[in-house]
Amino acid sequence: MAQNYNNHVRFNPLFHFVAIPLAVIGIGLSVYCLFKGNFGLTNFLLVLAFILITSALIFARMNAIKAQDRAARADERLRYYILAGKMLPSNLIMGQILALRFAGDDEFVLLVDRTLKENLSPKDIKLAVKNWRGDYHRI
Repeated sequence: MAQNYNNHVRFNPLFHFVAIPLAVIGIGLSVYCLFKGNFGLTNFLLVLAFILITSALIFARMNAIKAQDRAARADERLRYYILAGKMLPSNLIMGQILALRFAGDDEFVLLVDRTLKENLSPKDIKLAVKNWRGDYHRI
């Protein structure tokens, strides 16, 4: 299926719909047991364990996203240099650069210029793309 603005958001089902919900449920149940049951060391350690597991899941995801962002920024900087013959303007924020990656080569440079002039938000950039260039590798 061709990617567009309406379907470009991607999910990792095991992470988004299994691991995180189970970790949050675990925190909730362990806190419930801590305060409704025996306020003991075992229940406290169970709460702590679920908080650590949830934190590890979230930090692992955040680090993966940061690495993907850096790679996408490097790709777009190179693409802009190839298409425009100059460096990508440094006053673009990461969200704008990531949104610009969806623009086809024929409109990329013009959309960068428009983004700089009008300070377009990432959502506005995505909505302005006419020839959507899908990103099928980012999760």
